[in-house]
Amino acid sequence: MSLTAERLQILKMVETGQISADEAARLLEALESGAKDAKRASTTTAPRWLRVRVTDLRSGKAKVNVNIPMSLVSVGLKMGAKFAPEMDGVDMDEIREAIQMGVQGKIIDVADEEDEEHVEIFIE
Repeated sequence: MSLTAERLQILKMVETGQISADEAARLLEALESGAKDAKRASTTTAPRWLRVRVTDLRSGKAKVNVNIPMSLVSVGLKMGAKFAPEMDGVDMDEIREAIQMGVQGKIIDVADEEDEEHVEIFIE
């Protein structure tokens, strides 16, 4: 239903006595607020990439630098969890949750002293 049609429906409810003018004012205000929130949500940029960077702690050289399209991330996370289930300090469910919530920026920053690697994961 369009915004205009919803407004008309609220006004008809006042006309027929189903709701009071005060109730109609609150409904119209909520309707306007919801429309503004929906417009804001549609203009925000959704993350497009999951970036994984692994560097050697000793040399500082990049070992891995991968950009994965967000459309493939859920499959990649499932595969990654199977191949590296024992990764200390990295919770795959936490990564999935951050992605679903639309978090952007660095979500993982772990230094693995044993393997001498620094792992960073970004959502951009």
